[in-house]
Amino acid sequence: MRKLTVDDIRDMRAYERERDDLRREIIELKRVRRVSLGPIVTLVFENTTTMRWQVQEMARAERMLRDEQIAHEVATYNDLIPGPGELSATLMIELTSELALREWLPKLVGIERHVQFVLADGSRVAGCVSEEDELRLTREDVTAAVHFLKFRFTDEQIDMFARGPVHVVVDHPEYDHDTVLAPEQHEQLLGDLRDLS
Repeated sequence: MRKLTVDDIRDMRAYERERDDLRREIIELKRVRRVSLGPIVTLVFENTTTMRWQVQEMARAERMLRDEQIAHEVATYNDLIPGPGELSATLMIELTSELALREWLPKLVGIERHVQFVLADGSRVAGCVSEEDELRLTREDVTAAVHFLKFRFTDEQIDMFARGPVHVVVDHPEYDHDTVLAPEQHEQLLGDLRDLS
């Protein structure tokens, strides 16, 4: 999948002219690329388009005008764009109250190591986190509400993914859910794995 460059990021005036249209496009794209795992865990599978949106929004919010500032953001978000044979997801623990945060975040320590795809033949592709995110986001007593996962598939696993059905599973001792990809989700993610972007 193509990585972003500074040239992909519009200056603020140009971005403001296209922002409403791009926002509608991103909402629809993320709707398809969002996989709910039970009531409080969601995966959003990232691609070049979703990451361009993130950089544009960050540049807008921070009023970034210099190429060096934008280049730093592009480099950061490019890490979340999947490489060949990969899927990349943002895992979000979606809690809306302080009480829920205090209850669930200590319970879900290590959840990022308990998310996997289960393919039709029963084989599994586990999510992994970068060393940097492991150091930055992992604590012994409480988890972060956001994690970044990569799923690395072999050619054989991509073929099995294509056959379907495909399950996304979280099997944490405190949180166990299994979701079958809907047809449009399956098509989107298979396109990522086959690099059809």
